[in-house]
Amino acid sequence: MARGDVAAAIATATELLRLSEDHGIIQHRHNALTFLGWALAQLGETAEGIARLEEALEIRNQLGARLAETRALGYMGEAMLAARRYTDGLDYAGRALQIASEMGEQWLVARLHQLRGELLRHTAGSGGRAAETSLKEALAVAQEQGAKGWELRAATSLARLWFDRGRRDDARELLTPIYGWFTEGFDMPDLQQAKALLDAVS
Repeated sequence: MARGDVAAAIATATELLRLSEDHGIIQHRHNALTFLGWALAQLGETAEGIARLEEALEIRNQLGARLAETRALGYMGEAMLAARRYTDGLDYAGRALQIASEMGEQWLVARLHQLRGELLRHTAGSGGRAAETSLKEALAVAQEQGAKGWELRAATSLARLWFDRGRRDDARELLTPIYGWFTEGFDMPDLQQAKALLDAVS
């Protein structure tokens, strides 16, 4: 998500938080804190973002809510990645994947595998093999679901891992056709990151 879009998300979540507090609607307070925490972490305000997400998860526990729990835990995993708290992030990503399996909630599974792969890539001692396995799983799930956005993210992460290992040709052959599928939206961060990586491996 572009920086301007993240700022807009913060403004919207802040307004939702105010309204939920004014009217005492705890479910909306939970949603507001979830999106606000995620957006703050994306802008680098990781400590505040994580605090907001922790508050949201506490509300979720109080309510006993299960709907979209994978999203809430996944957002916390993303915040931990931004904060470089990789081990904590792996815990949240693992919990999210487990709940997705239990609930049959599949819409975010590709992203969760990709998140796990990114976290493993930064974890000392993982050797990259576990990261590669997770990223390949993310790619396979995205392709099965026809989710081109998640496919691009997974392919970019996997290609970056291969590039770091010196596998430039493999990285280019993986990413080129997936990037080539897109015909618009080239100002979006995911496509910009993929293009930058393709330029590096060409």
